[in-house]
Amino acid sequence: MFALGIALSIAIGVSLGFFGGGGSILTVPLLVYVFGLAPKQAIASSLLIVGIASTSAALQHARAGNVRPKEGLLFGAAGMAGAYAGGRASAFVDGGILLLLFAAMMLLSAAGMWRGRAAVGRSEAPRDAHAPRKLALQGLVVGSFTGLVGAGGGFLIVPALALWAGLPMGAAVGTSLLVIVLNCVTGFAGYASHVRVDFGLVAIVAGTAVAGSLLGSRLATRIDPTALRRAFAGFVMVMGAAILAREGPLVAATVAPALPSTWPQLVFALGMLALGVIAGRSSRRAENRAELTFSQGGGI
Repeated sequence: MFALGIALSIAIGVSLGFFGGGGSILTVPLLVYVFGLAPKQAIASSLLIVGIASTSAALQHARAGNVRPKEGLLFGAAGMAGAYAGGRASAFVDGGILLLLFAAMMLLSAAGMWRGRAAVGRSEAPRDAHAPRKLALQGLVVGSFTGLVGAGGGFLIVPALALWAGLPMGAAVGTSLLVIVLNCVTGFAGYASHVRVDFGLVAIVAGTAVAGSLLGSRLATRIDPTALRRAFAGFVMVMGAAILAREGPLVAATVAPALPSTWPQLVFALGMLALGVIAGRSSRRAENRAELTFSQGGGI
């Protein structure tokens, strides 16, 4: 099992180096089902591992001129606030529920990766006059999910940077890694107050993932990105479905009690649903305004 864990750790880095994201979709299931960590321990450890591996991948993109610090810090500042709040809020949510939410995010990410991302064009897109405010709002939403369930949110970050910050897609992917680093570090800080982490295991998995990210960057110029992206999306979809099936009894046991039973709960649920719809529409707008097909795209 340890050898399998190391092999999957390499796959985490390859995903980050090749796609500019996707690391956390593999990390949490790896830590839960291969290394045997509890869900909250796995999410906290995943945040630290993905943050370290994303730092390596972001530096590689920065050397290629694909990281825009100004836009990344604007998006990331709001994301850090949301990520810390999400990490602290996780103390009040059952670990199994967090795992189910993560599986749902896996399926959404897999669907986005299968479709592919749309590029705004070879030149930068027209800037939205309200871009800073929209970037901050999107950053807050994505950061909250990152801190709560350990999902980096690249599949939402990339189109937001392309649409509202006017970045070409290559820069959007590189900058998304910077945002993921900021969100992961802050989300981990939120978890660190109530979850113990095995730093030795984190170091092993993170070090292997960093090596994988170097391999992923080289493969990006040698392998058809569309074929690899769809193969990875199919793998993620199968894993997400497997987690939902494995945790099926938990789904049945928690669906009814989880439904809103008071007006404040209903208002909160509708508010979260509205935020999700806004984030989804933002991604679709970025794709609808596209002129070229972007074949790699960011994952979670």
